[in-house]
Amino acid sequence: MTASSHTPLLGCIADDFTGATDLANTLVRNGMRTVQTIGVPAAGTANDAVQADAIVVALKSRTIPAADAVAQSLAALAWLRAQGCRQFVFKYCSTFDSTDAGNIGPVAEALLDALGSDFTIACPAFPENGRTIFRGHLFVADTLLNESGMEHHPLTPMTDANLVRVLQRQSQGKVGLLRYDSVARGADEACARIGALRAEGARLAIADAISDADLFTLGQACVDLQLITGGSGIALGLPENFRRAGLLPQRVDAAEVPSVDGHGVVLAGSASRATNGQVAHWIAQKRPALRIDPLRLARGEPVVDEALAFAADHAEPVLIYATATPDQVKAVQAELGVERAGHLVEAALAGIAAALKASGTRRFVVAGGETSGAVVQSLAVQALRIGTQIAPGVPATVTLDAAPLALALKSGNFGGENFFDEALQALGAAQ
Repeated sequence: MTASSHTPLLGCIADDFTGATDLANTLVRNGMRTVQTIGVPAAGTANDAVQADAIVVALKSRTIPAADAVAQSLAALAWLRAQGCRQFVFKYCSTFDSTDAGNIGPVAEALLDALGSDFTIACPAFPENGRTIFRGHLFVADTLLNESGMEHHPLTPMTDANLVRVLQRQSQGKVGLLRYDSVARGADEACARIGALRAEGARLAIADAISDADLFTLGQACVDLQLITGGSGIALGLPENFRRAGLLPQRVDAAEVPSVDGHGVVLAGSASRATNGQVAHWIAQKRPALRIDPLRLARGEPVVDEALAFAADHAEPVLIYATATPDQVKAVQAELGVERAGHLVEAALAGIAAALKASGTRRFVVAGGETSGAVVQSLAVQALRIGTQIAPGVPATVTLDAAPLALALKSGNFGGENFFDEALQALGAAQ
């Protein structure tokens, strides 16, 4: 990618791969041609065929040590600045996935330092998918975050819905609150409150938002901030800022991607409620499905070979999954350890994906952020063109290769019960 052919306006850093496509989906839906890179491209990487208004760098940094997440994020920022980007977004999960030793605060503060900036907001709200923030508390639908099932997350259990407290425990600088009172009065009032928070010494501020209209307001209020952090929803209002400045034309072709023919597969590693429901629905429809058992993987049994044979025996797309209930996940983790259990599943699904690609599979539906990261790396994907939305937060994507692949990378909790079929159909009909 090169700034000489088309200088991108917005540079984004996402802490996992499904989160990156979620953000890219938001930008495309609001008229920005968007490309997602897998990791930080090598210095001097160029592709004159790519014409993008926004670039999203997808990292796999959500659950790695904070120092490593900071280093990767700073490398992504440096590359995006070299492409000519004018404003930057640090994207994390709409359920604020991180522990007290986690990465959101450290990465946000490091990016601020690198940009020479003194303040940014943090707003993971995604009302379309039921994530809202009021008085600094994050809700999932009508339930507080810590009662939503996220308290059982195997890697980042969320036991406190007060995001001001959560972010303050991760951050060196003061964390404030941009309350709904100010947001509801419009962009000018929200901007004034941002000024007051800065004067009070806040470096970061959780921003309330209970509707898409609030996110558009926040986008307009943050027009002069070099860095904005949050979920994908925080980007809703950013394209219009660039249009008002005369930098972005009205586009009707932002979501255009080439069609991809070929066999399809569904790979599910997420243990979320939504993915459990999607797996159950697929099986209830008597569709071919095979479960990956981490304990068998740990014993060195030929689980991957069995999965490949299972896929070869069916002309229709199959589901290969490690999805399990919270109790089943805890039992496996108790025997194998959290890190080893997760690595075994990710490595198995990634190996299956690579072998299926070699045998001609061209369409991949992947459930789970960590799983998506492992699969995308195994497929040697370097960049994706972002297409139309399949479900809120999940677009169709096509690789920028001579022999392209079509992928749908789904965060665990996204999509309805029939998502797998909807995604396979959308990938086959990508235009």
